[in-house]
This record gives sequence, structure tokens and C-alpha cells, in this order.
Amino acid sequence: MCLAVPGKVVKIDGDRAEVDIGGIRREASLALVADQAVGVGDYVLIHTGYAIAKIDEQEAEAILEAWSQVASADSDA
Repeated sequence: MCLAVPGKVVKIDGDRAEVDIGGIRREASLALVADQAVGVGDYVLIHTGYAIAKIDEQEAEAILEAWSQVASADSDA
């Protein structure tokens, strides 16, 4: 199973970006989304250190909410 998480781009340096994922900042490559004009403030899906798709803020929020519900259900078990 592959897993990608949404992150907000906070800094770009060439084809590398610093992304905020739930308050944790990580570096990610933008090489796979070079044709999608990613900028600071945009959301991207991150998988194994690579941005694999640019997504809009509403989609990012929906994914994060789903993650929150899964985590909540898991802690209730």
C-alpha cells in the first residue's frame, strides 16, 4: 500500500521545497511536479520525500480530516 500525505509548501529552493505536514517541516523534491507550477502556499501530496501531485486547499483539508477521524477511531479501540 502506498501512502501520501498533504503538505503545505513554505519555502522553495530550486527543485526542493520545505513543506509543513501537520506542524512538522520536511524537505521534499518537486521534480515530479515540475509541470504543475507549485508555489509557496500551495499544497502537495508527499510520498517518500517527493511531491507527487499539487492539490487544492479543500482537498488537503479533507484528507487531513479523514486522517484525524482514523486516528480518533484508532485511539478509541
